[in-house]
Amino acid sequence: MALPVDPRHWHIGLAGYGEVGRILAEDLRASGIGKISGYDIKQGGPMEGPVLEHAGMHAVQLVDSLAELAVRADLIISAVTASQTVAVAQACAPSLRQFRWFLDFNSASPGSKVQAAALIDGKGGRYVEGAVMTSVPPYRIRVPLLLGGPHAADLTPLLNLLGFDAKLASAKLGVASATKMSRSIMIKGLEAMVIESLTTARAYGVEAQVLASLAETFPGIDWDKQATYFFQRVIQHGHRRAEEMREAARTVSEAGLEPWSATATAERQSWVAQLADQGLLGDHNEVRRDWRIDADRILAARKSK
Repeated sequence: MALPVDPRHWHIGLAGYGEVGRILAEDLRASGIGKISGYDIKQGGPMEGPVLEHAGMHAVQLVDSLAELAVRADLIISAVTASQTVAVAQACAPSLRQFRWFLDFNSASPGSKVQAAALIDGKGGRYVEGAVMTSVPPYRIRVPLLLGGPHAADLTPLLNLLGFDAKLASAKLGVASATKMSRSIMIKGLEAMVIESLTTARAYGVEAQVLASLAETFPGIDWDKQATYFFQRVIQHGHRRAEEMREAARTVSEAGLEPWSATATAERQSWVAQLADQGLLGDHNEVRRDWRIDADRILAARKSK
């Protein structure tokens, strides 16, 4: 069957039905996309409830495997954890129909994107790397998105018809991902440093002095508000962020440098996520009002060891 010319008539496949996949499902459905399928690794397990509930609310047909998703979809959007980037491409490639699109949304290194592209293009699909340049929830489907690879120029205007805010970065694979990963070293590293710095300051009772000094040095940042947001995102998504930072470390290594900062950031993000998994930082999804509450929870958890 030929690929419809108008992307609004495409069958969209969502590989990964977590936070990003659900937002895309909602916004694509709201824009009039009629056929949306999805697959998530949680299906069939004890954590599948929210996946099934959300898919039912938004008329997303869940399938039993990535291979089945590839058979159906005109465009697959892969939005999984960074470590699964190549595995998802590998699972989809044998079943992907000729000339169908595979958009890799994942925060992975240039090397991982090149591996994934070889799998998809080798089976007659069209792989495009996507680099999501900031947090998805505030922007939703309009999150700034850089595209890369030899097929990216053709897909860019089609994605924008679907409601995305996509821009061409380069026809060369890896450029968009290098941009994203280099940014992540700074942003995710800042998250880890703020949590470490302010929790330490809280332990010594000097947080007011530290915040005053930061405000003097960087007057354009509301450090209380920013810190609360950083704690929130890491508590909710620390495991995913840690995987992204391991890919960032791989990106640094691919450039010929030792990834000291990226590796340390991954460790701090993972450490906070583990505390959250143990129920020591409150409900994952509670709205954080003040970073001090979470800093105190972290300190209490360490003292109880």
